[in-house]
This record gives sequence, C-alpha cells and structure tokens, in this order.
Amino acid sequence: MTVQKDPERNEVSYLHRYADLNGKRVLEIGCGDGRLTWRYANAARFVAGIDLNRDELRIASIERGSDLEKTVALAQADSVRLPFRDNAFDLAILAWSF
Repeated sequence: MTVQKDPERNEVSYLHRYADLNGKRVLEIGCGDGRLTWRYANAARFVAGIDLNRDELRIASIERGSDLEKTVALAQADSVRLPFRDNAFDLAILAWSF
C-alpha cells in the first residue's frame, strides 16, 4: 500500500487560503517530487521548483503534466544561492523543506 500524504488536500487548501497564487510567479523551494506543485501550478502564471535531490526532481519531471511543461520549470539548486535574477518571483513557498 502506498502512503498518501495529505489525502484530504489540507496543504493546498491552506495555501490557497493564505496566498493568492493567481497569475503569480512562484518559487517553490524544496519541491521534491512535485506532490504539492501539481496541486497549485494551474493557478500560477509560472512556477520554478527547486530541490537539491536529483532523484526527486527526476520523478517530478516525469510526473509533470504536459499542460504544465511551459509554465513549470524544475531545477537542482540550493536556496542559499538561487540561480534567478532579483525580483523574478512574486512569492516563495517552502513546504516540508528543511
């Protein structure tokens, strides 16, 4: 049996309650396999998901829907040295990142 994280979708419910993602450029730090990313990405204008774990990013890349290929970018990167220009994002999300 596969363990499901947040089957009640509480994370995405709270995310939408406290953050206006509509049309925003979002940086997700610690996106992992994209489990949360896919739940909000359609609302955002653009999402850049970064993670240090190459294997998790590989899973995220495989599971990214074809409708999100142009609006969701995935990169192996460290949040201490972001590979983006200043002011590239409207907001950042850190979920389950440590």
